[in-house]
Amino acid sequence: MKDYIEKTLAPRIQGDGGWVEFVALESGTLTLRFRGKCTKCLILDRCCRWIKQKVAEDLGEAVTVMPQRSRPFFWDNN
Repeated sequence: MKDYIEKTLAPRIQGDGGWVEFVALESGTLTLRFRGKCTKCLILDRCCRWIKQKVAEDLGEAVTVMPQRSRPFFWDNN
């Protein structure tokens, strides 16, 4: 799942200025950390639904996507 998120879906999200990282997959819950423009996105729920759909289509797995918004690490050092 980690490779799928980072190699297949992340590049598409990066095209819009966002960034997604795999955090965990436990009991059907896929936890993802969103960075970049995703931290301020008003339609992140749509992206999560899209990810859920793509995982089902491409991997045949039903997951619930749990987003975590995270500012870039250098913002926390100021």
